[in-house]
Amino acid sequence: MEALDALGDPVRRRMVQLLAHGESTAGELARAVGDEFSISQPAASRHLRVLREAELVTSEVDGSRRIYRLQRAAFDELDDWLREVRGFWDHKLDALETEVARGIRARRLQAPPDDDPPHDDPTDDDPPDDDPTDDDPPKKESD
Repeated sequence: MEALDALGDPVRRRMVQLLAHGESTAGELARAVGDEFSISQPAASRHLRVLREAELVTSEVDGSRRIYRLQRAAFDELDDWLREVRGFWDHKLDALETEVARGIRARRLQAPPDDDPPHDDPTDDDPPDDDPTDDDPPKKESD
């Protein structure tokens, strides 16, 4: 798809972003991308030609100016293609989401309940009788 090739360049993507806000002259686009990407006016013109040849933009001569606009039909075609690709992945990602949810549910069912802590719980307040830190000597039983 020639349109995707044309949009593969960051300068041309930026030009498309600028044109998404409305028409613009070649000079305005060249200044904007020239400042941002440090490219010359002739280089900016070459990028605009690539966008025109990919039929992503149209241009109209108005006196000494060339006015550029986005070509909606080309973006509709891109959108259709992307929707098809997303449809393939949406199905796969939905299936993955289902499997992840099943795994979470299975782990939850296998886990012991929170209200029945195991006997060797370190938060247990009752120390065992044979606590080695107990400094009190054992009590003698009186007869």
